[in-house]
Amino acid sequence: MKSDQSLRTRAGMWVESKPIQYLIITLIILNAITLGIATSDALEAQYGYWLRLVDNVVLTIFVIEISVKLFAFRGRFFSSAWNVFDFLIVAIALIPTSGPLEVLRVLRVLRVLRLISLVPQLRVVAEALLSAIPGIASVAGLMSIIFYVFSVMSTELFGSDYPEWFGSLGSSMYTLFQVMTLESWSMGIVRPVMETHTYAWAFFIPFILIATFTMLNLFIAIIIDAMQSVQAGKDEQDKEAITTVVQTEHHQLSEEIKDLKQDINELKLLLQQSRE
Repeated sequence: MKSDQSLRTRAGMWVESKPIQYLIITLIILNAITLGIATSDALEAQYGYWLRLVDNVVLTIFVIEISVKLFAFRGRFFSSAWNVFDFLIVAIALIPTSGPLEVLRVLRVLRVLRLISLVPQLRVVAEALLSAIPGIASVAGLMSIIFYVFSVMSTELFGSDYPEWFGSLGSSMYTLFQVMTLESWSMGIVRPVMETHTYAWAFFIPFILIATFTMLNLFIAIIIDAMQSVQAGKDEQDKEAITTVVQTEHHQLSEEIKDLKQDINELKLLLQQSRE
């Protein structure tokens, strides 16, 4: 039992070691390159065999890596969301892609997403984005209400004269989305509308100020705040880990000093007995 546990421990330390992690990162990048090359029909026809060989070798190594982690950590493997993420990415790659499932071959590119779980900086960004989802959803809900209100107004105001832009609620929403992105909003949409509706600027300028310069900046603010919170949490965890290590070493040092004092006292006693 002890030997089995020792083997699991060594396997876990080996698969989590930096050389193995660097190897996996290199293979992910290599696989991403080969998948990109495979999108060219000419290169696929010339190097198809080697591209498939690299793809299969990389997938095999990924399966071995996940298997070693499952062996080393057992049930604890699934306690980490990033381990579950890696497991699902590799599992999807193992789905047969022949016959009616051939369309699933495109899912092979999802392996590139494993870089997120392996590179700490990318992991921090991903965790920040995930933690920002509730705030983003709230802002998106508010923006949807604003879009709906302005879409109804624009359909009523400009729909009869510009049906291709504001003829229906859906068309108005898409046109206002284009205006929000500031893509050809002035010369392409607003100025033509102003030729027949002189005061159209009083509608579009407030919309741009609210939707573009206010709401989109709220998205950015939420994401920045989430990243700062995640980074602060990481720093706090690092401080706690350092404090734990220092306390442990201090306790061990105190115990060693006590043992040393005891040995010195025993030595003094022996010296006194020998003199007597």
